[in-house]
Amino acid sequence: MSKRAIRILLVVVVVLAGLFVAADRLAVNFAEGEAAEKLRTNEGLSETPDVSIKGFPFLTQVAGGELDEVEVGIKDYDARSGSDSIRIADLTAHMKGVKFSGDYSSARAATATGTARVSYDELLKAGKSEPVELPLGATGKVVGLSDGGNGKIKVEVEVSKGGTTLPKPVHVLSSVRVEGDSIVVHADEIPKKLEVLGVSLPLPEGMVRDVTDFKQKVDDLPAGIKLQKVEAAPDGVDMSVTGSDVSLTG
Repeated sequence: MSKRAIRILLVVVVVLAGLFVAADRLAVNFAEGEAAEKLRTNEGLSETPDVSIKGFPFLTQVAGGELDEVEVGIKDYDARSGSDSIRIADLTAHMKGVKFSGDYSSARAATATGTARVSYDELLKAGKSEPVELPLGATGKVVGLSDGGNGKIKVEVEVSKGGTTLPKPVHVLSSVRVEGDSIVVHADEIPKKLEVLGVSLPLPEGMVRDVTDFKQKVDDLPAGIKLQKVEAAPDGVDMSVTGSDVSLTG
């Protein structure tokens, strides 16, 4: 074969390769859009999520009936919390081994891992909205949550007696953990007494924990993923989520 023929052959190969890559990218972009729209509809999302199909080439993955990896990002997701809901921010899930049905109507991933966040304002909704009774006619309720440093949550408790609210709220440092499908906030240490309007008020631990400690149920994350771990962060509680045999599109 002459040098000129070889050059022509190389040009043809490069052009065909470019066309294949272009077709592959068009196909993956279309598939990402279809999957995102189906996920939005199935989960009742207000905005279309981001769906990114990893790996190249896409068309050979389709031919094999399984995608290597799919990443899903949801900016805001309203998960159920009992009869109420809690907003989950910046939820990202990495799904691997995604197999889809013959008609492409559904897809399931072998495994999924991800992260998300619940702001302190959202978590505060789980605290008791009504004041809880304390000794000597006093009451207390949680009015604020914030970062306590070193993986702790600072819980701000408002104490009142006889219709008068203490000028200075009580603060306790609390740990946060996962218990089943709930985020649990548990005070590390409870103060033994408190000065209220010139009166030394004893604080039995059980009564105070009725104010400071609470659970936030999160049992409706998308695609059937579950809570795995939680950690206090500057802007809220960071969550790790996980799942197996999870649904991407229905």
